[in-house]
Amino acid sequence: MVQRPLLPAVGLAAVGGGLLTASFEPLALPWLLPLGVACYALATRDLSVRRSGLVGLVFGVVFYFSHISWMRASIGPDAWLALSTVEALFYGLLGLAVPVLRRLPAWPLWLAAAWTTMETVRSGWPFSGMPWGRLAFAAIDTPAAPAVAYVGMTGLSFLLALAGFCLARLGEAALTRTGRRGWAAATVGVLAVLVTPAVAPYGVEESGTTTVAVVQGDVPGPGNDILWDHEGVTRNHVDATIRLAADAAAGRVPRPDFVLWPENSTAVDPFERGTVNAGIREAVAAAGVPVVVGGLVDDGPDHVLNQGVVWDPVSGPGDRYTKHHPVPYGEYIPFRDLWNPTFGALALISRDMKSGTRTEPLRVAGVRLGDAICFDVAYDDVMPPQVRDGAELLTVQTSNASFIFTHQIEQQFAITRLRAIEAGRWLAVASTNGQTGVIAPDGAVVASAEPRTTAVLVEEVGLSAALTPAMRLGPWPTRLFTLLTLGALVSGAVAYRRRREFDGPAQAGPTEERPAPSPTPSEAPVV
Repeated sequence: MVQRPLLPAVGLAAVGGGLLTASFEPLALPWLLPLGVACYALATRDLSVRRSGLVGLVFGVVFYFSHISWMRASIGPDAWLALSTVEALFYGLLGLAVPVLRRLPAWPLWLAAAWTTMETVRSGWPFSGMPWGRLAFAAIDTPAAPAVAYVGMTGLSFLLALAGFCLARLGEAALTRTGRRGWAAATVGVLAVLVTPAVAPYGVEESGTTTVAVVQGDVPGPGNDILWDHEGVTRNHVDATIRLAADAAAGRVPRPDFVLWPENSTAVDPFERGTVNAGIREAVAAAGVPVVVGGLVDDGPDHVLNQGVVWDPVSGPGDRYTKHHPVPYGEYIPFRDLWNPTFGALALISRDMKSGTRTEPLRVAGVRLGDAICFDVAYDDVMPPQVRDGAELLTVQTSNASFIFTHQIEQQFAITRLRAIEAGRWLAVASTNGQTGVIAPDGAVVASAEPRTTAVLVEEVGLSAALTPAMRLGPWPTRLFTLLTLGALVSGAVAYRRRREFDGPAQAGPTEERPAPSPTPSEAPVV
C-alpha cells in the first residue's frame, strides 16, 4: 500500500470534526453533517491501520471536545476533559477498522454500519455511556427528521452516515474518473430515502385528549445552582401551582387533568415531614388533580433515588418512575468500594444514585404516561420501551439549572423533539428554569416558556396507543447493524491480510540492475 502523507490527513480529519460540531446546536447547520462524515472517510483513506486510528482520534477530539464544551463551564474542566477523551477514543477505534472495511465492495455501506455500531456502544459504555453527538440528534428541523418515525434514532444515524460516506466515495470516483455515475446514483438514492418521509410523514391515530399543566418554577439566586436555595425552588413550584388553580377556577385557563413539575423541584426527600412535604400537599390540594413531582428520595444511608412521583389529591403519593441513567461522577461514584474520592466536587457526592428499571407507564389521571428524567431522554432504552408497553403520552422532567448559561439546554431540547417524532406522541417537558415546552408528534413546539422565568403552560394534548414503525422495530436495527459490522470486519480482515500477502515486501525499483550471477564450473572460462 502506498502511504499518504499523515499531516494532510490529520488536517482533513480536524476539519471534518469541526463541520460535525457545527451541525449541532448552537450553530445548528445540519447540511454540514454529510460533509463532516465524508471528511472522516477521506482523511482515513489509504492509511495503515495505526495511522487511520490516529487520524480517527483527531476527528473525535476536535468533534467531541467542542460538542460538549458546555460541560467545561457548567460541571468543570476535569469532567469535560475526562469524558471528551473517552468519547473521542471511540472515533479512533473506528479509524482502526477503516482500512479493513475499505477492502470490501460497497465499503460505504459497511463503514456506515460500523459508525452506527460505534455510536451504540459509546452511548451505553463505559458505565452508562454518553449518547450526545449521535448523528440522528442533528436532524431536527430538517427534511430528514420525519424518517425517525420509520427507522428510529439508530436507523436515522445509519442513513446519515451512509449519505456522508457515499458522498466521499463519489468524490473519489470523480478524481479517478471511474464509477462516477453509479456512486452519484447511490448518493441520490440514499438522500431520497432520507427525505421521502417528509413528503409522506407517518401519522399516528389519536384515541383521546387530556389537558396538562407544565410548571417551570425558576431557580432563585444565580439560577445555576439548585442547592443555593432548594426550599425556594420548591416554594416557587408550589406558588405557581396555586396561582394556576386560581386561574382555572376563574376561567382564565382551562382546568388541567394533571400537573407536571420538573426534576429537582424538590431536592430533598418529599416524603419526609417538613416544609417541602407540606408545600407539595398544599399545591396538590389547591390543584385538585394529580401532580407529578420530581424529587430526590432517600434509599438508605448510602443511596438515593431520582424519581417522578404521582401525587394524588385524595390518595397521596403513588406510582413512581426512577431515573434509569444516573450520571457517573455526577450522581454516583463508580466502584466506590475501590475508590472513594474525598476531594473537589466529587466529595459532594456522599451517596450513590441508584438506577431505575421500570418500563411500565405511570398511571396519571387515567392516562398511561411514559416518563424520562433529564439525560434519560437521549437513551434508547427509556422512552421507546414505555411506548411499546402502552404509554399514550410522554413527559420529560429535567433540571437543567447547572447548564442554564450553556447550549446544553438547546441540544437536549432538540433530542426531546426527535423523541416525540420517533414515538408519534405528544410530549411535555418540565424544566426548573429552561427549556420548558409542549411538543406535538411532528416535533413542532406548540408552547414554550422563556428560560429563567416562572411560567405555567396549559395545553390540550392528544393521546395514542398506536405504534410507529420505529417503535415496532424496537432494538432490531441496533442488532442488525452490529451483526453487519462484525461480519464486515471478519470479511474485511481476510481481504486485508490477503492483499498484504499479495503485495509482499518492497520490490527493487525497475531501474535497479540485478547483480550478475556467479558462473557455474561448466561456464567458467577455459584458461
